[in-house]
This record gives sequence, C-alpha cells and structure tokens, in this order.
Amino acid sequence: MKAKRQRRVAIISTGDELVQGRTVDTNATYIADRLGAIGIEAQSIVTVGDYPEQIEWAWHHSLARADIVIATGGLGPTADDRTSETLAHVADAELYLDEEQAQRIRRFFEVLKRPMPENNLKQARFPVGAEIIPNELGTAPGYRLAVPQGQRRPIAVVLPGVPREMKAMLDTQVIPWILSQSEDDRSIVSRTFQTFGMSESALDEALMGAIDPDEARLSFRASFPQVSVRIAVIGKQSEAEHKLEALSEIVRARLGDAVVAEGDVTMEQVVGELLKRHKQTLATAESCSGGLIGNRITNVAGSSEYYLGGVIAYSNELKRKTLSVSPETLSRFGAVSEETACEMALGVRNLSQASLGIATTGIAGPDGGTKEKPVGTVTIALAADGLGSTNVRARSYQLWGNRDWIKILTSQVALDWVRRHLLGRDPLASDFGLRGSRWQSRS
Repeated sequence: MKAKRQRRVAIISTGDELVQGRTVDTNATYIADRLGAIGIEAQSIVTVGDYPEQIEWAWHHSLARADIVIATGGLGPTADDRTSETLAHVADAELYLDEEQAQRIRRFFEVLKRPMPENNLKQARFPVGAEIIPNELGTAPGYRLAVPQGQRRPIAVVLPGVPREMKAMLDTQVIPWILSQSEDDRSIVSRTFQTFGMSESALDEALMGAIDPDEARLSFRASFPQVSVRIAVIGKQSEAEHKLEALSEIVRARLGDAVVAEGDVTMEQVVGELLKRHKQTLATAESCSGGLIGNRITNVAGSSEYYLGGVIAYSNELKRKTLSVSPETLSRFGAVSEETACEMALGVRNLSQASLGIATTGIAGPDGGTKEKPVGTVTIALAADGLGSTNVRARSYQLWGNRDWIKILTSQVALDWVRRHLLGRDPLASDFGLRGSRWQSRS
C-alpha cells in the first residue's frame, strides 16, 4: 500500500497586540493542539505585527516550508488589517468584492439594527481564486487559496483572529477539510485522556515503553490544573480504531485513578454527570477558594439539577453564624484546620439539605502564612453519608504557586474529592503528584 505523505502545516498569527505582549496568542496554541489531535505536528509558528513587510515575510517563510499554512488575524475592517491585500500580493492575485458575502455583512448589521460602516465591506474582498470559509459568528469570512511556489501549490487558510470565531471555523470546516486531503484510504483516529494528580513527567514515566512510536503518537499537554494525554493512530479505519482501543486500555491501566475523563471534558463536567447519574445534590462552603468551586460548577449548563448553592464564608463570624462552626473549634484549632473544615462541610450540608457538602479553608497568600501553617496550606472536607460515624472526612494539603494557582488547585482537588466519592473511592486514599513528586499532606 502506498505510504501516506505527512502533510506539513505552518501557523501564522498576525497582530500588533500579540508581538507587543498586550494579548496572549491563544489561537496558535489552539490550532497546534487541534492539529496534534489528528496526528499533525505544526512545522512552525510565526507571530508578526500589522505591517505589510512583516506579514509578507511570514507568508514567504511559511509557504516555503509547508503544504498548508493556517493564518489568523488581520481580516478586520480597519486600516491596520492587511492580511488579504498582502497575501494577494504574495500570490500575485487581484482582490475582488464578493457580492454574496457583502450582502451577508449588510444583513448582519440590519439584524443588529445598527448602521454599517462602509469599511466593513473590506471583509468581503478576497484574492481571486479563493474558496470562502463561512463565518457563522461574525462578519469576517475566512478563505482558502492555492499560492504558486514554483512547482508547488501550498494552500493558505486564512481565518479571523477573534478566538470564538476562529475556533468554530477551524473545528467545523478546516480540520475536516485537512482530513479529506488524505492521499490514500488511511485515517487518523485519536483519543484524549484528561488527567489530574500527575505531572507531565510523571505521566511520561508511567507510560514509558507502553506505546511503540511506530504504531501511534503519544503526546501530552498541560492545561493547568489538568494534563491531557493523547494517542493518535494512523491506518485503515477499522484497524486504526482497533489499535486505538487496545492502546487506550494500556493507558487506563497504567494511569488508573489519575484519568478523570476521556475527551475534551473538564472536571466540573465530570462531577456534574456523576451527580446526575447517582441522583445526588451538592452544596459548597468556601473560604480560601472564594466561590470558585461554585463558579466552575455553574459554568456547566443544567447544573441547577444537582447544585443547590454555596456559602462563601470568608470571616470567622460568617463561619459561625451561617455554617454553625463552633467558637470553640475556631479558638482551639483555627480557621484553617481539619476540624473547622469538617464543621463547614456539615454546616452547608445541613443548611441546604444536599446529599454532599464540600468545604475549603486555607491560606492562599501571598500573606497570612505562619511557620506552622505556611502559604498554600489548604484543608478540604467532604460531608456525605457513608464516610464513617461522623459522615465527614477532611485532609490538609500544602499547595504551591501564587494566589490564583492555589485557589484553582483548591477547587480542582475539592471537585476531585467529589468525583472519587461518587465513584466509590476514598478521596483520602489518593496522593496527588506534582512536579514529579507527591504533594505533602497531613491526614
């Protein structure tokens, strides 16, 4: 069988805000990640400002090295949006006004009942020969264009720089088109495992030797606080799917409880599905996490089915009055203690009549730490039936990072406790790997 030629893909990001550091280039990261999901590694990522000479250099550089160049940005209506005119010059093509797209842009403004600035029609101008990629979420369509390079004709794929628009166009139109360019009957199938509790290095070590690089591509991506593990297999559809399932079983066995979910799923989505499946409800009592757990849970559509609400009890007074934490507990053990966390979890469960109550209390920093309880000391408690004679368990952790990271980690660990409990596992039995080591914890 004829071997499949690996298509080379390059990425261009355009915008002064990117090169000046005013905006983080999330588009290039997203594109590279989606390419990786279909077994393609980006050859290069070039970021340039809104200057024709820089944009032209980026196109020449990328087209010389790749079969497909995906570019974002520079498709707006203003004078500094110069991607199309520059690419037309590189391709030695004229720009033309596409009347169908011009009418679509006019209708877009009519629906909003706003007058359309005439410069918006700039977004309906394309190099001759371009195949338009519709934009259902904004005014700037994308397009594909074959650009002669001697004997080669690499394809330029141009998308808007607005992340919401770009992502939708990439996922629904560009990636399927790339897959359709296969030169034989082979397909690329992949599976992504979302993990928590093991660092990239620990995951790599756990999977070392498990997957032959000639059989499949194994890749890791850290997206704090989770790390994803992806397997991509190339081959005939049925054979590739069979091999992918066999390799997935190996990953599941080696990573165990660290696997949170399969697919593009967050911890809060996993917890929500488990709560629904088990017909359980949840309430939260948060101190150091400041409502972040509740915010994450309610980011999931339909969360009202299982989330009853939460209390942000930052002060000791509110812990006493709202969550019924006893003054003696606070005086003897302090606000950051397993004893206080237990009473917070029990208090919010009783207050809400939820099946489960989760509580957090800690020192997020940068101030407030002591020798006995340094910054990053966090205690989590879970109140639910079946947790022993008191129906509540707690544990303290020494987390790391700045204030935001400690808060995010706290919310992630707390949600993981709920996940593990609903799966019938003891949350306290888990040890969370971090930077290749274990988090310090006190039971």
